[in-house]
Amino acid sequence: MKKNVLNSPGLLELKKRRQRVFLNKIFIFLLGVLVIFLLLAFLSRLQSVNISKVEILGNKVLDTETLNNAIQEQIAGKYLWIFPKTNIFLYPKNNIEKELLNEFKRIKDISLAPKNNRTLEVSLAEREAKYTWCGVVPVSGAEEQCYFVDENGYVFDEAPYFSGNVYFKFYGAQSESYFSKQNFKQLIIFKDTLIGFGLKPVALYATNDGDIEIFLLGGNPLTVAPKIILRADADFQNVAENLQAALDTEPLKSKFKNKYSTLQYIDLRFGNKVYDKFQ
Repeated sequence: MKKNVLNSPGLLELKKRRQRVFLNKIFIFLLGVLVIFLLLAFLSRLQSVNISKVEILGNKVLDTETLNNAIQEQIAGKYLWIFPKTNIFLYPKNNIEKELLNEFKRIKDISLAPKNNRTLEVSLAEREAKYTWCGVVPVSGAEEQCYFVDENGYVFDEAPYFSGNVYFKFYGAQSESYFSKQNFKQLIIFKDTLIGFGLKPVALYATNDGDIEIFLLGGNPLTVAPKIILRADADFQNVAENLQAALDTEPLKSKFKNKYSTLQYIDLRFGNKVYDKFQ
């Protein structure tokens, strides 16, 4: 009896009406979503909100046209084949920054912002070349390929050939420990300390044995230049104090003054003891 009531014509018609209402609601909802989607697609293509020009600021060495071409590649095309990547609300800001930083190592900082809705303003800060890194110490007559290094030890661009000691040079493996910001800073401080002692350091070589050899002006090729030797893990301040004390004490004081041209090395690897060798 109950089954017959549930299957009565009146209840079946009520179910059908409810299904039609439900399906109509779904249809209206989907139609509304489609209309909104098409409206957004239309609005996204309006010229007033699409980038038509890229303005690059701050580059001194990097070529503007090359940078512009790299940016244009990132904003070319559409999302879902519908929404243009040039839209100021949709342009791939993070991808542009990431690609430029990966492709152009000279870029230190970058910021992007739409300007007047039609221009994308790209502001750059370039790394400044302070030193060079040249890999292995060259043998006599061999050419070397060097790369620019910034103040934090970041190797970022190939350097042209320079005659003479235009930049202080680093030699050795380009390891994380060697070019870590803190370690690199200590090496530079020690190098500047040597200059304060009246010495003229021109290059630094980090050996595979954990030693640091700092070559001084006065030898060509570099392998025959006078050098100061210390451990890479040494207390640089303590080493500097030992060196200063030795340079101010006889007999090294007189030998360094009168026989500098024959200096081969000053060895600071053995605690407070300072060893030297002259020809």
